Amino acid sequence: MILGIDIGGANTKAASSDGKTVELHYVPLWKNTSLPEVLLDIGRRLKPEKTGVVVTGELADCFPDKDAGLSYIIDAVNNAFKDAWFLDSSGEFTKEKKRSIAAANWTASALVAGRDFEDCVFVDTGSTTTDIIPIRNGNPLAAGTDFERLKRGELVYTGALRTNLAAILDTVNISGAASRISSELFAISADAYLVLEMISGLDYTCDTPDGAGKTMTDAQRRIARVVCADLTEMGTKEIFSIAEQAMEKQVSDIESAISDVAKRHELDQVVACGLGEFLVKKAADRTGLDVVLMSERYGKDISKVFPAYAVARLME
Repeated sequence: MILGIDIGGANTKAASSDGKTVELHYVPLWKNTSLPEVLLDIGRRLKPEKTGVVVTGELADCFPDKDAGLSYIIDAVNNAFKDAWFLDSSGEFTKEKKRSIAAANWTASALVAGRDFEDCVFVDTGSTTTDIIPIRNGNPLAAGTDFERLKRGELVYTGALRTNLAAILDTVNISGAASRISSELFAISADAYLVLEMISGLDYTCDTPDGAGKTMTDAQRRIARVVCADLTEMGTKEIFSIAEQAMEKQVSDIESAISDVAKRHELDQVVACGLGEFLVKKAADRTGLDVVLMSERYGKDISKVFPAYAVARLME
């Protein structure tokens, strides 16, 4: 078995190259992380012959810098798997601790998408971020670091679960009147999409802002707090409206970035994946570009962990 591992700051994903094994573990690196134990468990259970790894968790603020983050994650991987290789941003596998390994999960995805589609804008919206990668003749044309990709519109820091609603919205319209919002971490995008029934409670794989549950009522209560209210002051209609406005803003931000990248590289097709694939679909439809969903090609489970599956394919 050839295994792919994608280690992010919040989630660790695993997939086999044949797509039969798919796992997603919520492992926040910044909070008494259990990453070494989780990786050891995966290695003992699945016993892969070889393991391909992509890393994005080096940016977690528990580390003083990216080099320290990479060192910690690489050591944990090597302790758990007998033959692990790390993909860097140039598409090369290495066993060395190299800075170019940082934030390279999009490279794996884009290389596989390039093999499948040749020319496209590859867009992956996960729990936290959205990668927007131009691909021409099967080759990714994105900048090598997240720092550079942010400046070029190839990375939009918005996701389907962990994004603070206060980072998405400045104001909301409530019953025809504009209202400012609080800048506290009261509610996240997962609450909006749970209320809108775009995700299920099982998809809500991160911590809730208040440490409470993941029911519809819990999510509604958190969203009401965004405008300093509670469920005695706001009804379902108003809360639903706030959730819709948050989705509209995220879709608009993703649409703008897709349009810019597509025009810059003269591309007319979008390939979408990730837990937030539904956001990419809405955004891409507005651009008028053709849209292909990885969930329809490989299944929903693979789409949610595509970088892990992609690096397994490349390793194979």
